[in-house]
Amino acid sequence: MRFCFSTMLMVGLAFTLLGCSGEQTLVSSPEPEGSIAIDANPYLVTAEPEGATRVGVARQSLADGDSATLIGIIGGSTKPFVEGLAAFTIVDEKIPYCAADEGCPTPWDYCCTQDQVKDNIATIKIVDASGNAVAADARQLLGISELSQVIVSGTAQRDEQGNLTLAANTIYVKP
Repeated sequence: MRFCFSTMLMVGLAFTLLGCSGEQTLVSSPEPEGSIAIDANPYLVTAEPEGATRVGVARQSLADGDSATLIGIIGGSTKPFVEGLAAFTIVDEKIPYCAADEGCPTPWDYCCTQDQVKDNIATIKIVDASGNAVAADARQLLGISELSQVIVSGTAQRDEQGNLTLAANTIYVKP
């Protein structure tokens, strides 16, 4: 009887955690003591948000604390993803990235147009309901990679140098 109760308790707990509303996307994030599962569904949206602002325009117009929806392409450097966090940089889609036939083995670093990137780049940090950065690899969590086009919504954060970070709570990945 004890085994049966324990089994039913575990099954009930699993249904409670996963919910009954549909498919869940879980990602394991390595931690020193093991791994934890992170649900990507609160962050991924399936409908394309309207009224997204290009990164270059947003850098000129957004103030710290403004709500915003940005559109851009993941890149700007050879390593646009932040290790261990759901964070990355996006570049304004008007800035052309370089092709391999132009001698650029990593087109997402914008090596042939790097002089235009400074004023057209933003850091995206996916945050949870408490405003903390999600501790998971963005590529695995969100199914994105270099040169993915994304639309992100959240709150603008500006630093003293004028750099723009978006504390994003939703992301749409363009097909």
